[in-house]
Amino acid sequence: MPDINQPGAPGAASGPGQPDLFSPINVGRISGVIIDQIRQLIHGGQLATGARLPSERDLCVQFGVSRVTVREALRVLEANGLVEIRVGARGGAFVTAPTSDRIGAGLTDLLALSALSAVEVTEARQLIDLGVVHLVCARATDQDVEELFALCDAAEEVEAAGGSTLELSTEFHLRLAQATHNGAVAMLAQSFREPILMSLERAREAAPIMGRKGIEEHRALVEAVRDRDAERAGQIMSAHLSRTLDRVKDANAAK
Repeated sequence: MPDINQPGAPGAASGPGQPDLFSPINVGRISGVIIDQIRQLIHGGQLATGARLPSERDLCVQFGVSRVTVREALRVLEANGLVEIRVGARGGAFVTAPTSDRIGAGLTDLLALSALSAVEVTEARQLIDLGVVHLVCARATDQDVEELFALCDAAEEVEAAGGSTLELSTEFHLRLAQATHNGAVAMLAQSFREPILMSLERAREAAPIMGRKGIEEHRALVEAVRDRDAERAGQIMSAHLSRTLDRVKDANAAK
């Protein structure tokens, strides 16, 4: 694992003949400025994933601030998933990458605390999922198709028993994104997990009995993917999401 305190390591700390990575701070909310500097270095690749930041003492010297301020900045960076704090003789603050679950939680908070609505989420899904379908039809493997059918089977069993299929519906759309075999698409879909679930819950408020229809559409979609019929798959997905959007709008109008 790279250590930026070691000469030559990615994002190595300053030393003889090396420029300082960090700049002393004397304006604004100090911990916030530290956070911004470290975040920019991570985004710019000067601090690579897995690299260890300088010790608290060295950061205090380089930033020209107290340990309390450095610790506050590191706690925020850890909460944002950009660093991991480890204890022990080989501990310290290590650069990491935010997980899709953490990103998804942030999107959920954004929905809960801002003016974004379930309607907007569903409209975003229309843009994303229609593109996903075309990639899936081109790239899905036999295993992808088998696992998508298995999710349909599981949803049918839960629906027949009178249970909620919302979680399985969400998992179906995430598994569909994985079948693109594009890491960026799969990560984007996974980060959107909680917002999707929230929009489906809103749709169920307007039409609780429509779960069966959704399962049928999912199965028809997988059949189109199996047949490599992108046009039919796109039509099914478009109708599926348009119906969801109508239900979400009805739920909003009823409030």
